Amino acid sequence: MFSLLRPFIFNLDPETAHNLAIKSLKFNFLPESLLSVENEEMLKINLFGKEIKNPIGLAAGFDKNAEVYNEIFKLGFGFVEIGTVTPEKQYGNQKPRMFRLEKDHALINRLGFNNDGAAIVKKRIENNIPNSLLGINIGPNKDTTNMIYDFLKCGEIFFPLGDYITINISSPNTEGLRDFHKGKILKELLFKINEIREKSNFNKFFALKISPDLEDSYISEIINLILEYKIDSVILTNTTDKNRDNLFDEKKKEKGGLSGKPLRDISTEFIKRFYKDLKGKIPIIGVGGIDSGQSAFEKIAAGASAVQLYTGMIYKGPTIVKEIKKGLVDILKEKGFKNIVEAVGSSSN
Repeated sequence: MFSLLRPFIFNLDPETAHNLAIKSLKFNFLPESLLSVENEEMLKINLFGKEIKNPIGLAAGFDKNAEVYNEIFKLGFGFVEIGTVTPEKQYGNQKPRMFRLEKDHALINRLGFNNDGAAIVKKRIENNIPNSLLGINIGPNKDTTNMIYDFLKCGEIFFPLGDYITINISSPNTEGLRDFHKGKILKELLFKINEIREKSNFNKFFALKISPDLEDSYISEIINLILEYKIDSVILTNTTDKNRDNLFDEKKKEKGGLSGKPLRDISTEFIKRFYKDLKGKIPIIGVGGIDSGQSAFEKIAAGASAVQLYTGMIYKGPTIVKEIKKGLVDILKEKGFKNIVEAVGSSSN
């Protein structure tokens, strides 16, 4: 059905189409049984202290305001990450701010953390208990005078909710945010996060989301800080504001973060590098260019314990998870793995 509707959907502005998708999901129009696959039990994993049915997650950016995460679980996702949520509601950057690069199976966005704010999102989650693993992606307001304070404020608000919190230091659309990749500034942030985590009664898991434009010289220090401050996971990667040279679509000149197929190999190389140095001490979540069982398996074999997608669903529709699950099961059988966990890092050994 999506293939029939896609020409109509793609005639709409991308942000309008996204809002329509959110409204459509509220109707629960797809039965969950339609999206199951044979031998799906091979995909079960444990992540952030919870057993989930598969390692396929929906990345932050789709359900920004925590409106439809339980409906998204019914599409077959093992986990969902909402946000990015900031302390106060904000509009984000001026429209148009989202662009399809159809020739490249990619998107460029410069949304700028548009969201309803922490208080409203908190109430939604409290009133709609998640049916599976839920992550909450947090960031600072655009006009803040203290980004660390914004991270801490969101952290405290969301400590009792969800299963993990993602510290998003990697969006290219908030000025100064990526400065947190520098050791001294990141150390201060993680120290403060740990300070309030230790004072809290909630044992919350934390993930750090990293930019694909990170200079190689920063990686070792970031890994050391992740381990020193007991961050529970690293998400590799976010969108890139570089890597335009090999794109075909004329919209490639738009300013913003590029996601989708062009990021596939870039993020996989990051996973290999981090996996080598982390040595399995914490799980890696791989993001970037996932739209098939093969592209998901590449990241798992490189060292990712789980994966996330977003742009792939824009291009392939709501049944993409079923396609990925089937592809993963077939690959596992072909390679003689009994469970997806056995495949983690298999190409790096």
